[in-house]
Amino acid sequence: MYGVPAGEAGSHATAMLDEVYAGPLELGTRRLVADYATAELVKSAANSFLATKISFINAMAEVCDAAGADVTLLADAIGMDDRIGRKFLNAGIGFGGGCLPKDIRAFMARAGELGADQALTFLREVDDINLRRRIRVVELTRQLVGGSLLGKRITVLGVAFKPNSDDVRDSPALSIAAQLQLQGADVTVTDPEALANAKGRFPELTYEPDFDAAVGKANALLVLTEWDKYRSLGPAELATRVASKNILDGRNVLDPGQWRAAGWNYQGIGRP
Repeated sequence: MYGVPAGEAGSHATAMLDEVYAGPLELGTRRLVADYATAELVKSAANSFLATKISFINAMAEVCDAAGADVTLLADAIGMDDRIGRKFLNAGIGFGGGCLPKDIRAFMARAGELGADQALTFLREVDDINLRRRIRVVELTRQLVGGSLLGKRITVLGVAFKPNSDDVRDSPALSIAAQLQLQGADVTVTDPEALANAKGRFPELTYEPDFDAAVGKANALLVLTEWDKYRSLGPAELATRVASKNILDGRNVLDPGQWRAAGWNYQGIGRP
């Protein structure tokens, strides 16, 4: 989608852009012509909606924890409603990256400049819910290792803000790793692609590219980025490498029954 002014100049700009994007348009890419004011709002509005959806399901995870319910089943159920949909209803450690956090804050600021700040006050809670997830994961990790983080060896599996990326901008996983370290844990971080960027942000953490070395003698494993290699981890094989069979599934991508059957103390997000 692109924005053009009204009148003859707008028609000319539309024709030029249609020529530039002729290939994608011929493949069926949808295009919408809009005025500048509308076009300028689209990206911020879209990202704010996605952020709201993610924070909503994370808020539901908090309620599920209190009620003893399973947020993954809750998401499946409400996702059956076509008006809601299942995408972006995965509870976890919250969103990060260079778009969603920045865009919702910028959108609130822009609304204030326009005199419409009251319209977006709900985004403050969206942001707060997202940041609370990081604190919650630290507390769950503390509980997982017996109530104290001091001297506990914690291995963080994944610090990119999403899989198949080396991007650690506003990464909730990296923030959690740093908070654990500040509270006395001995934190080792591993990730298939993001270690160099993560080390540039938090050099005080221990970074280990070799997976086997990273998990060795760990008191707890934290799956914080849903890389395929972490989704497919085998509980029986890992049990022989760690010091304590504790695992926190920060993305709800593991099978709780499988891990618990193998003797692991499994902790998910919003799962009983």
